Amino acid sequence: MAALDGLRDFRVLRWLREERQSRRLILLIVFIALLLDNMLLTVVVPIIPSYLYTIAEKEDTVKNHTSSLYESTSNFQTILSLYDNSTRVIESISQTTAQMPMSQVASSTSITPTNATNLSCPKENAALLNENVKVGLLFASKATVQLITNPFIGPLTNRIGYQIPLFAGFCIMFVSTIMFAFSKSYTLLFLARALQGIGSSCSSVAGMGMLASVYTNDEERGNAIGIALGGLAMGVLVGPPFGSVTYEFVGRAAPFLILAVLAMLDGALQLFVLQPSKVQPESQKGTPLLQLMRDPYILIAAGSICFANMGIAMMEPALPIWMMQTMCSRKWQLGVAFLPASVSYLIGTNIFAVLAHKMGRWLCSLIGMLLVGVSILCVPFATSIYGLIVPNFGVGFAIGMVDSSMMPIMGYLVDLRHVSVYGSVYAIADVAFCMGFALGPSVGGAVARSIGFPWLMTIIGVVDILFAPLCFFLRNPPAKEEKMAILMDHDCPMKTRMYTTQDTQHYQMGDDMETESDE
Repeated sequence: MAALDGLRDFRVLRWLREERQSRRLILLIVFIALLLDNMLLTVVVPIIPSYLYTIAEKEDTVKNHTSSLYESTSNFQTILSLYDNSTRVIESISQTTAQMPMSQVASSTSITPTNATNLSCPKENAALLNENVKVGLLFASKATVQLITNPFIGPLTNRIGYQIPLFAGFCIMFVSTIMFAFSKSYTLLFLARALQGIGSSCSSVAGMGMLASVYTNDEERGNAIGIALGGLAMGVLVGPPFGSVTYEFVGRAAPFLILAVLAMLDGALQLFVLQPSKVQPESQKGTPLLQLMRDPYILIAAGSICFANMGIAMMEPALPIWMMQTMCSRKWQLGVAFLPASVSYLIGTNIFAVLAHKMGRWLCSLIGMLLVGVSILCVPFATSIYGLIVPNFGVGFAIGMVDSSMMPIMGYLVDLRHVSVYGSVYAIADVAFCMGFALGPSVGGAVARSIGFPWLMTIIGVVDILFAPLCFFLRNPPAKEEKMAILMDHDCPMKTRMYTTQDTQHYQMGDDMETESDE
């Protein structure tokens, strides 16, 4: 048996060596990286609000219990100084207790079944409303740091390649996961979430740029990016229910330790296949980041990504607390409520990765933005967890339509209007994504505390609906003059592009693609 196991291991290693340059294996690595990154992103959604509220309740209980003990002790000392008979002291305390109402006697007990029941259904109070702001800032810290890091990661990939930043993203995510598992204070949790932002920036920008550089055909690129976004969707899908169930039945550290083990396996695969120690810069100088940001068509695509994802970002910190207030939801329900959105996002990205190219990516994004707005407006009308199924399903499905359309468009716009180097443009796409998840939780938490959760959903729903018509401008974006000259000149050598894999060699000339062998 040992010999057979050794033979299987040898075959696996040989297959990996042969497939090292395969586009399919690169797609698999990016898929896993996005899967784990977004599992860590969403696994904290049901855990952090409940955990911070539990900490606050324990602190208040200890403070009140200590205060009551201090008062009882001072009364006891006063009685002892006046009366030197211990029998009379006990009688006076029992008389005081007998004169107290039964409700006060029960409330003075440290642990009672009634008190435990009330903790599972907290009423609307100042402490719970303040959790909106604390949780929102903690969730937003990851996206904020990622927002700051992206402008540096994009140009960096143009200089050193995509392999090293992708592997660095794994290392940072592993450290962040371990911090989440063992941190017990708000400050350490905040630092862990912020550190995750750096790792996510490396993984997402390098991963998407790598796919865009390997899949040069627009339709193939759309399919590949749709599959990669399926990994993102799987992470969003599995994260909340996985986190809430393991938190309630196993413990707070359990989901993070499991993620750390999976991240180690992904890191080993990257280390063996991508060989991240090698610097592989781009063969041509890319368009500067600021010049790309001044392109109005890129800004419209980035705006669609930002506002579509801002809706779910605002729901992540505010919806669990609103459910605790209005539905008396248990811990596991706080994460399961996001399950319909996660499932529909996975369905939407897979369907429209192919369909959007046929129907027009601009139209797919326009319809998706309208559907996001309408679905978000319906969320506050739910009176139970079952009432959230249809609105959340619509939100996730619509965001899947937008993301699977706009991510390939970003690469297409660079090919059409700029130099075909993709690190910077996908840094912009990730900046847009991060702005949604930075402004959403931070602003959403404060707005939910000030005017309430229903009005918060109304505002972001209306914004998405108003932004949707701008997607019409992406219907037929014009090419730059120099790019048009290259496309029209059939004798220009700059138009021909070649890339080689282990088992396939492709030559791309304009719209024609010759393939010597199928993958």
